[in-house]
Amino acid sequence: MLCLQSLSVSICLLAVAALPAAGEDHIEVDAAIVFAVDSSTSIDPERADRQRIGHAEALRSREVITAITSGPAGCIAITYFEWSSVGSLRTILPWQLVCNEAQARAAAQTIEDYGDTGHGRSRGGRTSISFAIDAASLSLRAWSGKATRTVIDISVNGTNNDGLPVEISRRQALAEGHVINAITLDRAEEGVTDDLAGYLHEAVIGGPGAFVLMTNNPADYARALRRKLALEISGLALPADATTAVYVR
Repeated sequence: MLCLQSLSVSICLLAVAALPAAGEDHIEVDAAIVFAVDSSTSIDPERADRQRIGHAEALRSREVITAITSGPAGCIAITYFEWSSVGSLRTILPWQLVCNEAQARAAAQTIEDYGDTGHGRSRGGRTSISFAIDAASLSLRAWSGKATRTVIDISVNGTNNDGLPVEISRRQALAEGHVINAITLDRAEEGVTDDLAGYLHEAVIGGPGAFVLMTNNPADYARALRRKLALEISGLALPADATTAVYVR
């Protein structure tokens, strides 16, 4: 099921997120992870492909599949949506239970097939990171399973310029027990900040072991995504020698 961005977040997310993963009530997983992916006007086709293909490749990677199957529960739950300004959201992958390679590959294929390509779409808008966090929190709240860790993953190339101050949304998400991590598509937002990772560290990420990864090209982004997702699934801290890590809480 795809939720068109013209729908309000409450209708869109509750229509899909209230469904338990794999159709089972009270399933237990090692991590429930929301991929919240920027689709604002500044996301051109190259950046759109970087996010779409990067997430798909991360889910297919041996590193991530091993992390999934090695956990105490041996399963994770994931959902993937694209966002921009307040009220602009499209769910690409509703909550999906992933316990093996076949399920990981199926989820990856859905993201690759239906995610934003940057071509021929009626999307765009400003960048409301606060809206993305609120939508992710709502999705986690509506999901019926149990997770050892609940994680909001923000992929973005700009600062919050629409909706609530992002600190308000972050505070609420952290109060609900979620960890917020972030990955950048660029080092800086031209004309706004020359240190996007530093901004995300100060205003966006939070929770035990939260971190920002900074990337500038497709290869770096895909590699960083794999490492980030494997760590989030396993619950391990980012290693001290992680050269792609800019800031860790």
